[in-house]
Parts: sequence; structure tokens; C-alpha cells
Amino acid sequence: MSARDARTGPATDATTGKRLRNAGASRSGGSRPEPKGNARSTARRSGGPAQPEAPAPVDGLVVGTVPASARVAGVLLVLSGLVGAVAPFPTYLVVGGRSLSQVSGVGGALIALLVPVTSLLVGLGLARGRLPKFGLAYAGVAGALGVGQLLIEVYRGSSSTSRPAIEVLAGARVLTSSVEARPGWMLGLAALTLTVLAGCVATSAWGRTVMEDGGGLDPARSGLAGLAVLLGVATVLCLSLPAADVPDQLSTDPVTGMQTVVTREGPQALLERPGLALLGGLLLAGAVVLCAVIAPSLRPRLAAVGALLALTVTVLSAGLLGAHDAVGSRDLQWTLPGIGLVLAGLAFAGLTAVAWRIRRGQQP
Repeated sequence: MSARDARTGPATDATTGKRLRNAGASRSGGSRPEPKGNARSTARRSGGPAQPEAPAPVDGLVVGTVPASARVAGVLLVLSGLVGAVAPFPTYLVVGGRSLSQVSGVGGALIALLVPVTSLLVGLGLARGRLPKFGLAYAGVAGALGVGQLLIEVYRGSSSTSRPAIEVLAGARVLTSSVEARPGWMLGLAALTLTVLAGCVATSAWGRTVMEDGGGLDPARSGLAGLAVLLGVATVLCLSLPAADVPDQLSTDPVTGMQTVVTREGPQALLERPGLALLGGLLLAGAVVLCAVIAPSLRPRLAAVGALLALTVTVLSAGLLGAHDAVGSRDLQWTLPGIGLVLAGLAFAGLTAVAWRIRRGQQP
């Protein structure tokens, strides 16, 4: 017994120790292979760097190859923004021997730069191929609105003397007996021409540009379209009358002491001007309503945002210019259509923000 115990004792101890070691290794998980799918969890437990996860696409946005024509439209927008940002500062026109400038004070400069700076920023993104249909929609709407504005500017600088009348130009009440074009008017005309060209190129590039999303805006498109149409009609009604007008004057008869209202001639309304100005006014009014109808229906969601943004800056700029003219001139007062124009611009800004915020969210 003692000899057998002496022989088997160490072997039993060694076997028991081996089994204990195997059991300890099994409990610690050292001999069990880790599945490949748990590599990240193992890295987290061991304190190693975790692999970054790819962000889930928002709205399921898919952007294809951007055609060269879309980039050309972006370059034209950039040029129009640069030229338009310089145009307000030189002398605009010389009317009846009086030099006019479009900028008076810091507020006037900020208002005059609203549209050019927006075009510059959107054009830079489009030229780089970022969110192409957002930039193309902005360029198309801005170009459509720019046609009427271009004809009105041509009339102001070249044909307004054919029928002299009281006008409000650059915040000043003047009689268009003689008009001489100056660098500010020429640069403004060039900026509008570049904007119209950008709109034409953007329209031709639209069908060849691939950019789609998951349709996050689709449930709200009908509501946005209805509101946009109402705002477009309201904008046209406000544009048809001057945003800043000459107030009536009270005259007192020295003999009887009776007061009578004397109507003074004020600025011409949008559709009261002849020739190119009348044609430009009609085109501008039609473009505002048409673009308001089309903008919410554009796909993808960001294209609708771009179109509404172009309407916003155009309408808001016109309303703020009227308000600035009324505040900065002793001869003018802000009219109800001018107030309505500012409110319409703010309402378009609200629609733009709603279209920007509505989305389906992250896709799995």
C-alpha cells in the first residue's frame, strides 16, 4: 500500500493539477476562441481603440456624378455674386444732374449685399459639386426672377427719359428728365445678366444631375405648396404698388382757414411704367407666382429648399429696400404694400426653414 501510494501519489497529483489548470483556463476564457463579430466588444473590454462606425445616411440622400454644366452654373453664380457685391458702392445713376448711389449707411449696405452674398455662397457649393440640385434649384429660380429685374434696370438706365416722371431711385425722389448711366448701374446689369445665364445653364443641367432622397418631405409638400402659392400672390399684389410713397400734403387757405389735401405725384407703380419696364414687371410678377408653385414640388427635399431660398432673398431684399428708403428720406413714407412685402419675405423664410427641418431622419 505504501509503495503503490508512493508511485501513484505524484501521478495523481500531477493529473489533478493539470485538470485544475485546464479548468482555470476554461473559466478565464483563455482557450475559448472569440467570435469575429465580438471583436469590438473585446477591444472595449481590453481598453483598445474602437473602430469608428460609419454614420447612417440622412434622408437616404444619394448624389451621383455632377455634370460639368452644373459646375458651370455654379461658376456663373459666383461671378454674379462677386459683381453684384461690388455694384452698390459706385455711383449708380446721374438723374437730372443729381448723382445717386445705392448704398447709404451700414443698413443699406447689408440689404444690398443680401442677394449677392447668398448667390456667392450657393454658387461656391455648386461649383465644388456639393448638393448639386440645391444649387441648381436656387440658380433656376434666381434666373427666372432676374429676367424681369433685368428689363426694369435697362429701362431705368436707358429709356426712362422717354416719358419723364417722378421716380424713387436709390432712396431719392427724382424727376427722370435726364438719366446718365454710371459704373454702379453697369455692374448691376452685368450681375443680373450673369444670374439669368446661370439660371439657363442650371435648367439644362437639371435632368442630367442625379440627387435623390428617401422622400422625407413628401407628406408636407401639398401644405407647403398651398402656402407658397398664397405668398406668391400676396407678393405680386405688394409689388404692384410702391413700397415707399410720397405722403399727401395739407394746404391751408389763408382767407377761410380751411385745410385741403393736396395729392403730390409719387413714384410709379410696377405696372404703370411703359415699354421694357412694363414687360419686366409682368415677367417678374409671373415668375414669382410660377416659382412659388414649382418650388415645393422639386425633388429631393434640398432642391425645394434651394428654390424657396431664392424666393426668400429676392422678396425680402425688395421689402427691406423699400423700408430703408422710407426711413432714410424725408420725402417718403413706408406704405402698406411695403410692409406686406417684408412680411411676405419673412414668411418665405419660414417656409424655407420648415422645408429644411422636415426630414425622415436617419435610415437604418
